[in-house]
Formats: sequence, C-alpha cells, structure tokens
Amino acid sequence: MKRVKPKMASGVRLKKDQKIVVTIKRLGINGEGIGYYKRKIVFIPKALPGEVVLASVTEAKEKYAKARLLKIKQKSPDRVQPVDKYDVGGIELEHLAYPAQLEFKRDVIAQALAKYRPAGYKEYELRPTLGMADPYHYRNKAQFQVRKNKARQVIAGLYKENSHILVDLPTFATQRELTMKVINTVRKLLEKWQVPIYDERKDQGTVKTLVVRESFATGEAQLVFITRTAQLPRKNELLPEIKQLLPEVVSVMQNINPQKTSLIWGEETQLLMGKESITEKLGDVSFELSARAFFQMNPLQTKVLYDEVKEALELSPNETLVDAYCGVGTIGLYVGKDAKEIRGMDIVPEAVADAQLNAKKAGRQAVYTTGKAENVIPKWIKEGFSFDALVVDPPRTGLDDALIKAILKYRPAKFVYVSCNPSTLARDLVALTQAYRVEYIRSVDMFPQTARAEAVVKLVKRA
Repeated sequence: MKRVKPKMASGVRLKKDQKIVVTIKRLGINGEGIGYYKRKIVFIPKALPGEVVLASVTEAKEKYAKARLLKIKQKSPDRVQPVDKYDVGGIELEHLAYPAQLEFKRDVIAQALAKYRPAGYKEYELRPTLGMADPYHYRNKAQFQVRKNKARQVIAGLYKENSHILVDLPTFATQRELTMKVINTVRKLLEKWQVPIYDERKDQGTVKTLVVRESFATGEAQLVFITRTAQLPRKNELLPEIKQLLPEVVSVMQNINPQKTSLIWGEETQLLMGKESITEKLGDVSFELSARAFFQMNPLQTKVLYDEVKEALELSPNETLVDAYCGVGTIGLYVGKDAKEIRGMDIVPEAVADAQLNAKKAGRQAVYTTGKAENVIPKWIKEGFSFDALVVDPPRTGLDDALIKAILKYRPAKFVYVSCNPSTLARDLVALTQAYRVEYIRSVDMFPQTARAEAVVKLVKRA
C-alpha cells in the first residue's frame, strides 16, 4: 500500500536565514507583527500592521515561522522613532505611535476572547483603553542585573530578549529619573570600591541585582542589594557614600539569594541602613512598602485602574469585600473605604504584614491572613463569614482552578476581575461565565511602550 505523505497545512517549507517578503496583518499578543508567507504564519518582532517588510527566517516550524526584520519596504503611518535603542524587553512597542498602542491593547483582549470563546463573548462591551498623557518616566521600580563586561567594568541593566546577554542601560525612558540616578550612582560605587560582582558562569562573586523603588508621593527611594553571599564586602565604605550622594535613599536593604536560579529574590532580607520601608499613597490611603512587597509599578495609572474597580464594584456601606491576592492591601483599602469589612489574603507573609499595618493606618475595618484564596475563603465560610463582593487580581498565570470552583460555589453578588494577561483572563471566563455574565471589560494601559494589557472586568451574577 502506497504511503501518502500528509499535506502541510501551512503550504510551504521555509529554511533558516531564508529571505522573505511579508505583508503584516496584525500584532500578536507579544506585540510582534503577524503576516503570512504563502499561507504559513510568520511572526516578525518590530513589524507593524499594514507594512510590507523584508525579513530573515530565524526559526522554521511546520505550522509557523519566526523572522527578523531586515527592511521596511512599505512603512505604517503609525510607525514612530523610538526613544530607546536597546534590544531588551519592556519597550517592545516603542516604535508604535501611542494612540495605536492603546487600540492594540483593546484588540489583544478581543483576540484572546475569540480564541477561548467564553459564553456570549461576541457581545461583550470592550471599552476604549485608558492611557497616559505622558507615556514615559512612569516605572517607579528598577530591577537591574549587575555583571562585569569584557573590559571588567561594572554594568547594570536587563537581558537581551531570549538570552542571558546583559545589556547595559545607562538610560531607560520608561523608568523614573530617580531610579536611574540611584542605579547609575551605585554601579559606579561598586566599581570604585571593587565590590565582588556576580559571575553567572562561575557562580562566584557577591552582588547579583540592584532593585530600586521610588515613592511618587514622598520622593523617597529604597535600594536593595541582592547578593549571593550573606556578607557584602566594602559595606562600610559603600553605605556612607550612598547616604551622602543619594539623600533620597532612605532605606537600604540586602536580600540574600545563594541559589543559581532565574528567581531574583531569596528568602532572607535584612536592613543595612535607614528604615525598612518607604511610604506610597493612593488617594487618601498610605501604603508602607517593604523590600519584597508587591505594588503596581505605575502609581499614576494604578489610581486610574483602581477607580475603574471602584466604579465596577459599587460597594455599599453595609457590604463586605474580599480582596484575593491582596498584596499590601492596595485594591481593598482603596476601593473599600465605605465597606463594612475588608478581608484579604496573600501567600507572601511580608505583604500581609504590610497590609495589616496599612489598614490600621487608614482606619479601615480589615482582616488579612497568609494563605491561598482557594483555601482561606472556604475556611472563612465554614466559620460563618459571608461576603457580598469579591475582587481578584491574580498573577499572569490567572486564577487557580480551586479558586474558580470556590467562586462558582459561593457566587458573591458583586465580582470584579482585574487581569494582567488577556489570555488567562479569557480562559478563566470560560468557567466563570457559567455563573456570571460579563457586563463590560475596560482596558487600562499600565505599561506604555510594552505589549502588556491590563483589564477590569465587571461580572454580574446570573439569575
């Protein structure tokens, strides 16, 4: 019997380094241009919809190909000159005009919904993306790796995309100017005092990463040295100079991570100088931020985001609110000003401690505990607690299956989902729409110049 070779659905074979001309149809979820070469889908970073580009194939698979942009033969009217010239993540849309970025972030949610098809998705109201007047200098936190280059100079920056090649970043247009000032000053001090810098290949040296966070409200800054060893050589020389040259730095911490791992943070954090936290404000609520506490990296847009959550929840004074994935209590304390009681949980003990302190300072009636929402909520219910409203703000992986089951079982009357990943949001809505209908989805641009899209989803319980 003659064996019939299956026909390739993509229609054509491509080879690595092959030059191809592609018309770009749309942007993908990572901000890459998507087009077709003889029916095979091709992903081309930095290419824009409507452009005709010459590209070189970097990866050829049976169903798709990836390619590197070589030349733009027909340019999009939405293409702009990027401020930064670095090949790193976090600026993947800097070549796209800002109004078009905002439209993309609404469209990427529509793409995710079309892929997962939750109940009634074609009728969802997708509200326009809320953007920034100035889409630069918004990141209040820098988390830069520290290494030595071939000339044995200390450099600090981010990895080149999909590699372990560190790109030195003396400037970065999306960062706050103070965070960059601190990074650059400390980098020079590390070189001056010949502090041992981590060598990833040999797994030797001390300083791995510098983390700087700035408070928009107070102008205070916190510096964290993430080190391989418990000892920080030349600490006695470093700290006085930091105090003298960087008076804005009111907190210097050391986090110890001896493991050779992609995880940045270790378990142990200790105070080196100043105080253990800095203070940030949202509206009338102050938040104490310790070194490892999660806080949105764009406080200006955080207020915009949380105002949307507040509007969607419509809390009444006699209602109770559960803030799952509470972090330092930001969402619950901001939107629950008039709530009867706020309860929240998080898996990071330091964040829970900060949330308890923040609630006390704000004068809110609140209970925070360490644990996973899918375990804590049923426990509270068993103890006789009932709640009227729920807000979830999960990590990019979305909601845990056990939490979705708990939500479907207890069905709070008011429910808002804050998402930082359209794909996992659309996936989770497949299950959640068994009990809820989506009234609307509002996208909010928390990270201009990137492909990341945040969304606030108002869900209404089905009768």
